[in-house]
Amino acid sequence: MKKVAVVGMGTMGSQIGLVFAKGSFSTLLVDLNDERVEWGLNNIRTLLSKRVDRGKLQQAEMDDILAHISTTTRMDDLKEMDLVVEAVFEDIEVKCRLFRELDRICLPETILATNTSTLCVSEMAGATRRADRCIGTHFLIPAAFTPLVEIARGLDTSDETHASVVGMLSQCGKETVTVDDAPAFVINRLYIPLLNEAFFLLQEGTATAEEIDRACVKGLGFPLGPLAATDASGLDIVLDCIESLHTQLGDKYRPAPLLKKLVKAGHLGRKSGRGVYRYPSK
Repeated sequence: MKKVAVVGMGTMGSQIGLVFAKGSFSTLLVDLNDERVEWGLNNIRTLLSKRVDRGKLQQAEMDDILAHISTTTRMDDLKEMDLVVEAVFEDIEVKCRLFRELDRICLPETILATNTSTLCVSEMAGATRRADRCIGTHFLIPAAFTPLVEIARGLDTSDETHASVVGMLSQCGKETVTVDDAPAFVINRLYIPLLNEAFFLLQEGTATAEEIDRACVKGLGFPLGPLAATDASGLDIVLDCIESLHTQLGDKYRPAPLLKKLVKAGHLGRKSGRGVYRYPSK
């Protein structure tokens, strides 16, 4: 297992690629056009440069990581990969369509992994002729620095596939937990309702956004409060996750009206300059 590809060079995909490059895997990053590719590469360079500036990474180490990364806009270039990780939009139809295409392009022994946080791994695997070689690899935000990856086994995921992926992630310095293919797995099954409840608290006027976040940071030991974390992830992304749980598990996971209103208003968090909080324009 030497060659890895990541499809999708958004924030998550870029950082997933960085994880494998740091593990000394030959890493191919893929997106639809040159503009998206360049955005992803700039994201990686910026992350690494900041660590060099802070003394957490040597320049030679940064250069070595970048040397393990290549890019393409051609899906056919994925043919001879050992592992392909999809990191595209959290939509089951989009992901199944991509899995079908990868199944057609890649060698029969290639493992296909999904970075889904809430959707069904087995359904994506069912779109292929290699269900035994499909698996979920849920990287947590920020993927480059969070030590844990959730491994979700589909109904037909083989022991060999599971062991190969766990071994690769271990080489990248990641710890893993293996979970069943259930909605939102473990981390998001616990965490997404907390984010949603923070918006209910804010909507009801129980406390200000700052006080809700400070309560979780100081009282629960969170590195970032739930409202600030939602701003960092993107309110639209979090809402998609909540609505996916609502669809799969019922009214217990009904999204907070305030969160829906903010998304409709275009207040998506850091990426739009305004979410729960306001952010200065760069």
